[in-house]
Amino acid sequence: MRTRFHAAILSGAIFALATTGQAPLAQAQSVTGFEPRASSAYIRDLTTGTVLLDKGAHVPLPPASMSKLMTLLMLFEAIEDGRIALDTTFTVSERAHAMGGSRMFLETRDRPTAEDLIRGIAVLSGNDASVVVAEGLAGTEEAFAQMATRRARELGMRNTTLANSSGWPHPDHLMSKRDLGILAEHIITEFPQFYSYLSEREFTWNGITQPNRVPLLGAGVGLDGLKTGFTSAAGYSLTGSARQGDRRIVFAFGGLNSERERLQETEAIINWAFRQFARVSVGAEGEVMGIAPVWLGTEPSVPLVLGDSRDILIPAIAQRQLSARVVFDGPIPAPITAGTEIATLVIELPDMDPVELPLLAGTDVAEGGFMVRAQASARRLADMVLGAGRDAIN
Repeated sequence: MRTRFHAAILSGAIFALATTGQAPLAQAQSVTGFEPRASSAYIRDLTTGTVLLDKGAHVPLPPASMSKLMTLLMLFEAIEDGRIALDTTFTVSERAHAMGGSRMFLETRDRPTAEDLIRGIAVLSGNDASVVVAEGLAGTEEAFAQMATRRARELGMRNTTLANSSGWPHPDHLMSKRDLGILAEHIITEFPQFYSYLSEREFTWNGITQPNRVPLLGAGVGLDGLKTGFTSAAGYSLTGSARQGDRRIVFAFGGLNSERERLQETEAIINWAFRQFARVSVGAEGEVMGIAPVWLGTEPSVPLVLGDSRDILIPAIAQRQLSARVVFDGPIPAPITAGTEIATLVIELPDMDPVELPLLAGTDVAEGGFMVRAQASARRLADMVLGAGRDAIN
């Protein structure tokens, strides 16, 4: 019979955390009391993969111009695939030229390059530039929206449906803040060669110079991109990323009432994310986190080890409340191959979602021969006899 085992961790880095009162992170707002003013928000630490805050982050909502990040991604991928190059030129249609709102001020006689359009979208949030890209890659904006929606789903953006390339108000054009965070992370990690465009301070086209709309660029807080948004339905919004030291965060929020509120929220999020949490090592690759009993093996137990080095974030306000345990169904039946995932390390604090890390078999354990099986059968028979005796007495 296999039993669910829960064993406390009393060694290694986790024990060090427990004895010093440090702790891992899950739903951070329940620990620190931080409550964003935005109606929806998502914050993730990329260095450790920790979600710092989730406030309605799975709800599909109007993304406004933040959805232009998807248009940029489709353009980046076309360049990477060799379908176009940075110096490939595009045609400006009447439809693109007629776009209102934020504009690059493209004329139908213009032949902007892919690089021009990247800057026109990344820096100027050009609705006209977005339509030019959509028509240049897919023929029509409608076809582009379908293609971009399919790509979003492939990236795990399950609450995204795109109806256009610019974020122009449309009842079916929706994205969740979590999906925007996934998109921002993908751009940062997969296309670092293009990310610098998103932090340019200004761009000039046709003699018109316009500033980047992302607040706090170059203000010394670490913010270095991505994209603002505003419509009456979306409110003042931002998908951003900031880096301080060896940590980087991405965040997305929306529903604010003014540019000033957006700026204040951005600074509050960055300060909170970097000042309230510290990065701590769980353990090194191969470090033993526990021991599991083995059934019918040449060894009575198998060490449980971390597959690779792991870091977590700890909230400064949560002190001396860490608990860590190993969970597995055991005894583990032989044979066992080293490197096989056979247990879970669960790190938790009160009122927080646990951090769960896989644990691997640290060594091979072969299946036992006749004597091992005979001894196990004898022990099991003895246990059954003793159990029956106790039942009779009771």
